[in-house]
Amino acid sequence: MSECSESILASIVVGTRGSELALVQAETTERLLGVVFPEVEIRREVIKTTGDRRTDVSLAEVAKAEGTFDKGVFIKELEEALDEGRIDVAVHSLKDLPTVLDGRFRLAAVLERAPVRDALVSLDGSTFAELPEGARVGTSSVRRARQVTFLRPDLKVVDLRGNVPTRLRKLAEDGVYDAILLAEAGLVRLGFLAEQAAGDGAEELVGFPGLLVRRLEEAEFFPAAGQGAIALEVRDGDVPSRVFAESIGHAETWLRITAEREFLRLLDGGCHTPVGVYSRLEGGEIHLSARVFPETEGLPRAGSAKGVDPLEVAANLYQSLT
Repeated sequence: MSECSESILASIVVGTRGSELALVQAETTERLLGVVFPEVEIRREVIKTTGDRRTDVSLAEVAKAEGTFDKGVFIKELEEALDEGRIDVAVHSLKDLPTVLDGRFRLAAVLERAPVRDALVSLDGSTFAELPEGARVGTSSVRRARQVTFLRPDLKVVDLRGNVPTRLRKLAEDGVYDAILLAEAGLVRLGFLAEQAAGDGAEELVGFPGLLVRRLEEAEFFPAAGQGAIALEVRDGDVPSRVFAESIGHAETWLRITAEREFLRLLDGGCHTPVGVYSRLEGGEIHLSARVFPETEGLPRAGSAKGVDPLEVAANLYQSLT
């Protein structure tokens, strides 16, 4: 333990949303903290956010009513709890965080990343290309919706809200959707899908007989910046909490998400912007690719870059967009 952590608090309060996926992410954080700091009491505060309460309308409508960006409805109350000192570390899905945080807070660390792809869940196991003309695809993500209409303008995008199990039940039972799009990471963390695919075909979902999954390759369907990463946010200047968070951070994931989020910053983009961006590490180099949609209708710009410095790679990607 470092000198700084010798005088560290006797307990730490982890804040999280109450969805099943959020609780799994909080449990992962708490388990890792317990290994590094076995003498510290780790407590959990479950906080219901605006996005959790309002599942009857689209994220865009909720955000407009709240005066925030779309995914801000999932972090507002957690940041309020941080600011008031009711929690010490807020656990988020990184893709829910804005590119530039309020100056009162800082992104202290990210955990080792889960698979980053999007997943197409359907009743018949169709690939994205095999979906029939006019098929109804459910999503609440502007990024996913824009990519659907770009890649398959014949498909119909239908708004889909709720946590992961709720969305899966809606697909299985409501008859409103022919397929839905979800993050592979969430399906894996909740135990619905194996971390590694057994083959190239459609896979069954554990606990949801009749639903089949296709994992969409990043080069086909670009994921969100930070997708698959768990973010640990603390108060700016709160050194003990930062020590807690940094102690369980994952260096390679941090390198990749730094490049992805810097690219969003250069775009002046955020969680509400229809941008797909993904990275990989090969031989010490960061490979970064993006697909950026205009605010209104139109074709996306795309580009790619590689290098060892995440900020330089992001800048080169920004310059490469065509």
